[in-house]
Amino acid sequence: MTSSNTDCHYCLQSLRGRKYALREENAYCVSCYDSLFANPCEECKQPIECDSKDLAYKGRHWHERCFKCAKCSRSLVEKPFAAKDELLLCTECYSDEYSSKCFHCQKTIMPGSRKMEFKGSSWHESCFVCQYCRQPLGTKPLITKDNENYCVPCFEKQFAHHCYSCKKVITSGGVTYHDQPWHKECFLCAGCKTHLSGQRFISKDEYPYCVDCFSKLYAKKCAACKKPITALGGPKFISFEERQWHGECFNCAKCSVSLVGQGFLTRQDDVLCHECGSA
Repeated sequence: MTSSNTDCHYCLQSLRGRKYALREENAYCVSCYDSLFANPCEECKQPIECDSKDLAYKGRHWHERCFKCAKCSRSLVEKPFAAKDELLLCTECYSDEYSSKCFHCQKTIMPGSRKMEFKGSSWHESCFVCQYCRQPLGTKPLITKDNENYCVPCFEKQFAHHCYSCKKVITSGGVTYHDQPWHKECFLCAGCKTHLSGQRFISKDEYPYCVDCFSKLYAKKCAACKKPITALGGPKFISFEERQWHGECFNCAKCSVSLVGQGFLTRQDDVLCHECGSA
């Protein structure tokens, strides 16, 4: 401004015909204003005179000509920039030095753009998508397979096993029986419906049975002790004329000597060793 009828508030010299600056409704000559109020420039350390443009950022000040990238020296006036360790950098220099690289496309994630983080890696928002349907994952639940991310519906459609019994997806654990996957809670005895996961069972016609049910429904009875003969009782059993015995039960009816691997004679429903049978 140029004054014609006032004096400098500080040095009291006339401002008539001279440039001056106002501060809190008081007029100052340029020299007094600069010495009293001008901010020092962060770059050149000289005062930013009242007739110069003062660019401020977080309490610091620069001449317009000094407001530039600390690395490439390009002007930052009216351009986007970033700050690192009190240095101002253009977005290109900041990106080269400090920005994360997208895990998917390996390109820089520019300052100011939205960044997604997952398992210690960074992604462009546009790159963080389901590998199958290509829809953005954002903060939705997801499943990773072979370093690729899938939304839950697509993963289940592509990879998840379905329970042989209830046909629903098996999300964790499970039991394999006859090369088919089952939920643990669905793997039941075909007879009494008790849970078989972690238990001994016997297969019959592609269905699993607990030992008790299998014995009641299918196991042959030992001719001697009348108890069921199952594979769980041991691998050896004796069969003769539609009768079966546990290996340990196949004994002479008279002297109780074992007849396993020995010749024997029959008398009505009894089996006898040669000595007892000939007596």
